[in-house]
Amino acid sequence: MDLLSNLALGFSVATSLENLGFCLIGVLLGTLIGVLPGIGATATIAMLLPITFQLEPVSSLIMLAGIYYGAQYGGSTTAILINMPGESSSAVTAIDGYQMARKGQAGAALAIAALGSFFAGTVSTFLVAVFAPPLTVVALKFGAAEYFSLMVLGLVMSIALAHGSVIKALAMVVLGLLLGMVGTDVYTGTPRFTFGIPNYADGLNFVALAVGVFGIAEILRNLENEGDREVLTKKVGRLWPSRAQMREAFGPVLRGTGIGSVLGILPGGGAVLAAFASYTVEKRVSKTPREFGQGAIAGVAGPESANNAGAQTSFIPLLTLGIPANPVMALMIGAMIIQGIVPGPDVAVEQPRLFWGIIASMWIGNLMLVVLNLPLIGLWVRLLQVPYFVLFPIIMAMCAVGVYSVASNTFDLYAVAGFGLLGYLMSRLRLEPAPLLLGFVLGPLMEENLRRAMILARGDATTFVTRPISATLLVLTVIVLVVVLLPAVRRGRDEVFTESDG
Repeated sequence: MDLLSNLALGFSVATSLENLGFCLIGVLLGTLIGVLPGIGATATIAMLLPITFQLEPVSSLIMLAGIYYGAQYGGSTTAILINMPGESSSAVTAIDGYQMARKGQAGAALAIAALGSFFAGTVSTFLVAVFAPPLTVVALKFGAAEYFSLMVLGLVMSIALAHGSVIKALAMVVLGLLLGMVGTDVYTGTPRFTFGIPNYADGLNFVALAVGVFGIAEILRNLENEGDREVLTKKVGRLWPSRAQMREAFGPVLRGTGIGSVLGILPGGGAVLAAFASYTVEKRVSKTPREFGQGAIAGVAGPESANNAGAQTSFIPLLTLGIPANPVMALMIGAMIIQGIVPGPDVAVEQPRLFWGIIASMWIGNLMLVVLNLPLIGLWVRLLQVPYFVLFPIIMAMCAVGVYSVASNTFDLYAVAGFGLLGYLMSRLRLEPAPLLLGFVLGPLMEENLRRAMILARGDATTFVTRPISATLLVLTVIVLVVVLLPAVRRGRDEVFTESDG
């Protein structure tokens, strides 16, 4: 079978000594930044992009991918032990995980989170291996019109799935599109939105925007909320759940894996949505819904499985279409471009070692995480006791060095400071940054494909509705818009995220 031979190729690449080393570095670093609130996977990957210049493409992407799904593991540790999720997708874990820790069941909660994440990661990695190649074949039939319509659908989906007001999410997408237009027009060479500033001629620095909006803004939020945190280090207890707890977690893990595998593909932070959707489902199917919020093990097992499955399947649109499903995938596209690789369906054909090596490394990385994480709980606990005022200057310095090293331009440091203040202001106004970054990344690609499609059609705009695939995608876009604006759907959408505000 082609699948087996392709997986054999992938494992031969992923199990080389060099790639195993980078995978280990990635998952450990991901766990670390997941454990320490204040920077997140997005900002970390943004800072490490310059390093990828010096690495082989497959090694760099394996490391960056490990950081991403490793952060999903690490985020649960702080959520359970100090009621502060290291990652947004772990926010719902804190609801019941922290209550379990207060009852002396922190060890069981941490173990269930790790085991559920490993199972979900294994299943969803298999789904990536099965469904990515057929989607790649379909994507090869896409032209400029189809890519434009697909990106429109992706941005609309990111609006529909964003946490909070639809109008605010739409405003963030529009702002991202406008920021993406800053620079020199590719076709005419005319400066746009540069305000006569030479540093804007090549456009805004993607790394500066990502580090500022996600990294610096998160640091400011943590400094604002810094206070007395109860770190439940003495209540970790035994690290293996009882048989009764394993049986109770089995159903939620299966359901969470299914929910996360599907929602992770969707643009706009599917892993985050999957965690909240899983929690809502578990609360509704439970025979004892009143236990949720008091230390229900299903409230840990389901969401942790869902967010890890969603993190893995978010690679499907990246590897098959070159379309980012979330901000981290947008950074992965940046890493591929740095390496001279054009993201899209041609990657599977022209770079099979890269394509299948990344897929195989996901399973290896998840195995590393479950083997390493539980023995290292003591280390993570000690790190949590480090005062945040000691950590934040180190994180700030790392952000500055990472941004400056991209182009050795001091102007980028002013840019990251400005975007950091913008990100903090957005958090105060309850504006989600993810749609902004997706709009910033997809905006130039949308414009390029729009203009190319119009040139090929000699100015005939009906080309977008006369081509079957493009027309279908636009119809789906309209359906999503109509559905998300229906009162009943809006109420259900708000209910999914209600727990995150509690």
